[in-house]
Amino acid sequence: MNIEIKRVLPANAALLNELSRITFADTFAATCTPEDLQDFLQINYNLPLLQQELEDEKNLYFIAWADDVPAGYILMKEDYSSLPVMQQWKAIELKRIYVLKDYHGKGLAQLMMDFIIDYAKEYGYEAVWLGVWEHNGRARKFYSKYGFEYSGLSHDFPIGSTPQTDVWLWKFLKEGAKKM
Repeated sequence: MNIEIKRVLPANAALLNELSRITFADTFAATCTPEDLQDFLQINYNLPLLQQELEDEKNLYFIAWADDVPAGYILMKEDYSSLPVMQQWKAIELKRIYVLKDYHGKGLAQLMMDFIIDYAKEYGYEAVWLGVWEHNGRARKFYSKYGFEYSGLSHDFPIGSTPQTDVWLWKFLKEGAKKM
């Protein structure tokens, strides 16, 4: 399988929108009601919003192409608003990393995470952080393999009227970058 990870251009908004809706629904469909999921997708994963996000160069969207087929995507951003404590380091948030079900277990997520860590190091980031649903054991195990640790912090991430909690994980990339 030939993998290429490429920055998403605004012209690819419709493709990214479809990919993001499918992967989010696949990931969270069993955790909430169908109505809550559909409402969440309509509000947070719609084409006009995504086009607006793609126009902002601070939103770093990438698609992972497997043999020229879009198979997953990444969103990173240097934005401390969701976890202000990270302001003490030069840090980037991994807002999204999703892989289509057909590519689970084929090494794509590992290649994408390698890309994320390499990107962060190349641009001088001291840390990468992310939020993950507290009950997503598979994802938490994956992040742990990459050295992400529980920060002791969490935040609410409801899907409609379905309450959920994400935990904040972080990974420090540079010697001397101290944890709290």
